[in-house]
Amino acid sequence: MAERYGGKYSPQGSRPPATAHGTSAARPQGGWRASVLFLTAFLFLFPAFGDGPREMLLGLLAGGLIVLSAWLSREGLKAEAAYHARRIARRPAVPRKLLAAAMTGAALAVGGLIADQGLIYPVFYALAGMLLHLGAFGLDPMTDKGMEGIDAFQTGRVARAVEEGEKHLAAMKDAILRAGDRALEKRVDQFAAAARGLFRTIEADPGDLTAARKYMSVYLMGARDATVKFADHYAQTRDAGARADYEALLNDLETTFAQKTTAFLSNNRTDLDVEIAVLRDRLKLDH
Repeated sequence: MAERYGGKYSPQGSRPPATAHGTSAARPQGGWRASVLFLTAFLFLFPAFGDGPREMLLGLLAGGLIVLSAWLSREGLKAEAAYHARRIARRPAVPRKLLAAAMTGAALAVGGLIADQGLIYPVFYALAGMLLHLGAFGLDPMTDKGMEGIDAFQTGRVARAVEEGEKHLAAMKDAILRAGDRALEKRVDQFAAAARGLFRTIEADPGDLTAARKYMSVYLMGARDATVKFADHYAQTRDAGARADYEALLNDLETTFAQKTTAFLSNNRTDLDVEIAVLRDRLKLDH
């Protein structure tokens, strides 16, 4: 197992990365169900090539609907995991799992048409398919979370900044794979966890975005570019000196991000203490 780097400013220390509710990337639960759903498409696709043109066309249509349903289900699970990973989140703009349930129902209805069972049974098959899909995958989040009393404009700015930061982190993770070094891949994951700790703090208090913007854009963009150049160089040369320099860069970045997160949390606590003190003074005056 790779050595973990940390210190008094590291939010992770020597512990493993945080769960989906902490600072790590959101990981969907139950993704295997989408894989099973995808495989069921072959129940329609294989037989389609042994029947007449009508049955073949309907079989391909049913199989395609199942494949689309499986993809929508997987994307819906990812969106749901991202929603639950954040303390403040908007509901997914597109109800992917609900659409996937409709695709599953439509596929079973087409299957009923292939079997020449009239119109009543395909409708029952469609309803049963939708209910079974919803039972297996559940509904999409239908309400915003933690948005009460939050400025919609500010949260929109934060959401765009976080999205930009996540793109930089994803590019770093993709680039470091070219280095072919598992220890460095884990090291990048650890830095990403520290960066997401800052993201979650800004989401909780959008007013801190201005002070944090350079960390979420300029610094992460620089880290992304450095990772791309290092990965290409190290993959060809296995330069130990370049590896040490890159690890030192990640150490500095992680410490800086963790310090900024701690500072924001401290400021937020100070603001809270002031608000409480002012309110208590007013209550005493009223009495």
